[in-house]
Amino acid sequence: MTRSRTTLLLAAALAFLAPLATAHADPARPSAPAPALLAVTDPGFEQGGAGWEFTRGTGVAVNNPHAGSRLAYLDAGSGMTVSQTVTATGHGSYLVSAWIATGGPGGRYVLRVNGADVAARTLPAAANYRRHTLGGVTLAPGDRLEIAFESGQGWINVDDVMVSPATPADPRVSSSDPEIAAMFDWAKSKAGSWVHLPGTQGPLNADERQTGGTGTGVYAPSYWAGYANRSGYYSRDAAHQLAGAGVLGLHAENREMLRAFAASATAGHAYYPVWALNFDNRTPLSIDYRSPSLFVREVPAPFELVQKAEEAYRWSGDPAYLDDPALWEFYRHTTEEFVALHDGQKDNGPVKVAEGTGRGIFQGTASYNEQSDEPLTEAGDAIGSQYQAYRAMAALARAKGDRATADLFGRRARDLKAYFNSTWSGTGSGADMVRGYTTDGRALTGWGKENSWFMPMKGIIAPGARREAYLDYVDAQAEGDGRPDNIEALTYLPDTFFAGNRPDTAWKWMRHIYAQKDVQHVNSRQGTNGDYPEVSFTLVAQTVQGLMGVTPNAPAHTLTTQPRLPSGMDWLSVEDLRIGDSAFTLRHDEDRRSTLTHTTGTTAYTWEARFPGAHTAVTVDGVRRPARTEVVDGVTYTVVRTHVAPGRTVTVEVR
Repeated sequence: MTRSRTTLLLAAALAFLAPLATAHADPARPSAPAPALLAVTDPGFEQGGAGWEFTRGTGVAVNNPHAGSRLAYLDAGSGMTVSQTVTATGHGSYLVSAWIATGGPGGRYVLRVNGADVAARTLPAAANYRRHTLGGVTLAPGDRLEIAFESGQGWINVDDVMVSPATPADPRVSSSDPEIAAMFDWAKSKAGSWVHLPGTQGPLNADERQTGGTGTGVYAPSYWAGYANRSGYYSRDAAHQLAGAGVLGLHAENREMLRAFAASATAGHAYYPVWALNFDNRTPLSIDYRSPSLFVREVPAPFELVQKAEEAYRWSGDPAYLDDPALWEFYRHTTEEFVALHDGQKDNGPVKVAEGTGRGIFQGTASYNEQSDEPLTEAGDAIGSQYQAYRAMAALARAKGDRATADLFGRRARDLKAYFNSTWSGTGSGADMVRGYTTDGRALTGWGKENSWFMPMKGIIAPGARREAYLDYVDAQAEGDGRPDNIEALTYLPDTFFAGNRPDTAWKWMRHIYAQKDVQHVNSRQGTNGDYPEVSFTLVAQTVQGLMGVTPNAPAHTLTTQPRLPSGMDWLSVEDLRIGDSAFTLRHDEDRRSTLTHTTGTTAYTWEARFPGAHTAVTVDGVRRPARTEVVDGVTYTVVRTHVAPGRTVTVEVR
């Protein structure tokens, strides 16, 4: 019989690991969070099951851990239980997750509050570990929460129990198409289960080579973004998950994770942020960091972090994105010194293009495509991300009241895009479009995965037939032999086709990703595809930002929407859409009618309702208005702007 062991080591006996690079410890940062209001003892069973109760036929084993070196097991049969009861020290709502493998059906995973069942799941037969989540459970001080695993027809292995706080926002999707409602409900719950409860004690530097880590630390506001068997989050994953986290109201987590990366982008690192950080938000994850001159770094990442900081500012309205010196210096260094330091191999005339070394990820690679052995100095995903970082810097400076800086980076963005379309990528399209240059100056065409699809996704390809042909090419390659093996790479494809105003293609890829959620991930340590965090976070964002076309601007009290419903989806609605301190309900009926309710808030919002095409007339709450059109990125829209005060519902319809 297989007996398994649990998660990332919480060995209190191990000494706390000093930071690998003390330069990353910022004395001006807030102190560590207070102890968690709901703490599970020995969640990975690394302390031999301390705090857990074991009946006959159960115990702690070492033969099949999910992470660390130990797990809990239950033999096959009836009446056996592994459980722990914890007492809440404050008010809160929680999700509880566990990695579970089973040799047969019939076992149960149960949560009880003060002796009463509040959530339960009958476990399927699945010999590979899968992550199961129960909740949310609302607790008051003194409430007793029992976490229990009960035996079934086959052995059961349990590891890495994790408590997550309920997300601040609870968006709810309904539609004429039940698939999108089910998809969003799954993704919302799954994404929420990856959020750490601040103040939790957990392992540092745990990975597949040192499964127990090198010590323990106090976890800060953060969420899992990367491999589930590593005790940290990655810049690339965090950047891609940030929008979904924003929809769920995880603004504190987004800010603190971005700030942690920003603080690591020092002159000693040539203004690269570290590639991955432990959940303490202070120390680099050791598997990817060996010294200040030898750590994983990829050119698109710092640029994406700048872009995503501007996006987080629009979702949250948090003035820290403008006022925090660590964040502001990161934006400035990334768009100034970083570009200057990493430009010089290829002559790009009057513009500067950040470059990689062509020597691999520990020396600084130009592209996110780690599966390629091409010695790239410049890559499509890097130049596209640099373009968006310039645009973000312009927007942030404008919000800060720095008009000169805003104008400067607006010009740099325009100049870089013009250069890309006239010189860097030339006039090719489809398979002939340039998507990178090698260290010896050769232009590369054909399929480059990330350095291909990032170019249209980041909007650096000028609108027109050339871009349309390239979108066709990306779709064909991703459908064929060039499809990436790892599900997390595919999560970019819906974003790419929403950016290209192809909702049918974007929806096709969303459905494909969702259909693969229960398939074993190519990395056996990660559980199913759905257990890779990027999958759930991106499906949340792609529903709201993609299908519903939501562009928030909380600081300006503005909300832009654009229906992108695919063929056959008659209507789509989202409730509890949080932007800043307001909440909304938004509904699209095909691409002709949108209804916005400002459910809670203190300030009226300007709603910019966009509809594709040029329409002869529009109505606002049944009152006819003259139609007005605008061209945005080569696409003509009919646009209506109206004020929506708290408590008011407005319907806009085009005819």
